[in-house]
Amino acid sequence: MTRRFDVVRQRLGRHFGHRGSDGAPRAPETPSDVVQSFGALQAQDYLGALWAIGLRLPGLREQDIERAIEQKAIVRTWPMRGTLHFVAAADVRWMLALLTPAVVARSARRLAELHLDDGDFRRSRKAIVRALQGGRQRTRRGMYEVLEAAKVSTAGQRGIDVLWRLAQEGLICFGAREGKQPTFVLLDEWLPPAPPVAPDEALAAVAQRYFSGHGPATLDDFTWWSGLPAGKAREGLEAVKTRLEREVVGGSTYWFSERGSGAARSLKAPRIHLLPAFDEYLVGYRDRAAVLTAVREVNRGGGMLAPTLLIDGSVAGTWRRDLSTRAVAVALTPFVKLNASDSKGLRRVADEYGEFLGRAASITVHAPR
Repeated sequence: MTRRFDVVRQRLGRHFGHRGSDGAPRAPETPSDVVQSFGALQAQDYLGALWAIGLRLPGLREQDIERAIEQKAIVRTWPMRGTLHFVAAADVRWMLALLTPAVVARSARRLAELHLDDGDFRRSRKAIVRALQGGRQRTRRGMYEVLEAAKVSTAGQRGIDVLWRLAQEGLICFGAREGKQPTFVLLDEWLPPAPPVAPDEALAAVAQRYFSGHGPATLDDFTWWSGLPAGKAREGLEAVKTRLEREVVGGSTYWFSERGSGAARSLKAPRIHLLPAFDEYLVGYRDRAAVLTAVREVNRGGGMLAPTLLIDGSVAGTWRRDLSTRAVAVALTPFVKLNASDSKGLRRVADEYGEFLGRAASITVHAPR
C-alpha cells in the first residue's frame, strides 16, 4: 500500500464488500454479524442506522433489521463517546464496562451544570427499575414522567442526560419501537446474563474488531472511535498488532487485519453508494481527509452530518429523502457534474434503497453546488 488511494480502496472493500468479524472474506448473514464485524455501528440517526446495516447486508429490508432488534440480537445504547451505537447483544455488557467509565468521568462538569447530583441518580434508578421491571417498556416521554414523579426534573437536557447516564451504567438500554417511538427497557431483563470479560481481554477485543472492520486506520482513528484515553487505546493496539499488518502512508501508520488484507484489495465494491448520516465509513475515523473534502456541505453544524453520496470511495454530494405511504423520493445535490455512468449507478442505488424500505423509489438530481 503506497498511495493514498489504496487506503480508500481497502476501506471500501471492508465496509461494503463481504467479510466476517475477523476480516476474512465471507459474507455476513445477519444484522448481528454486520454490527459485530465493525465492533459497533453509530446509531444516532435511528432510521439511517438501519440503512447502514442494510447497505452492508444486501437483500435485507428495513423490517428485517428491526426484527433483529425485537429479537434482541442487536441493541441500541451508548457504549462509546457518549454517542448512540448498535452493538451485538453478546458484546453490550463488556463494551459498556470497558468504554463508558472515561466518558462518565468527563461528563461530571456537565452534570454539575445541570444540577444533577448523586441523590437525583439514586432516585432515578429506584423509580426506573420499579417502572420497567417485569419486562415493561416505556417511551422517552414515559420515562420522563417516571422521573418527574420521583422528583427528578427533566427540564432542558436533564431528562436525556439522566437516561444517558443510566444506560452507560448498564441499567437500561433501548428496546423495540412502539409505533415510531423508541422505548427503554431494563438491560438485565432484555438480555440474558453474560460471563464477565477481563479488562485486558476486552481491550484487545475492541481493538481487533476496530482494525479488522475499519482498517486501514491509525491509532489516532481508533482512539477517536473508541473514546478510550490515549494510553489505553495504545495498549489495545499493542495487544493485537502481531495479528495486524501495517503500512506507512504520508507519514501516518495504518493498521489493518492481516487475514482480510488480500480480500479487501481484491473485492470490487460498487462505485456508487447512498450513505446515511453518521455512517461508519465517515465517522469511524478521526482523519476523514482521504474521502471528504467538502466539509461544510456535509457538516450541518451542531454535530449534525448530512447523508452523503459516495462515488469511488469519495464523498461527491449530499442527499435527503421524502417518504410517502408507498414511495420514497431521493433528492440529490452533487458537488460535481455527473456523467452518464454515474447517473445510471444512481438509479440502481436508489432502487436498492427503495427495495430496502419496501417502497417505489424516484430520484431527482439538482444542479451541482
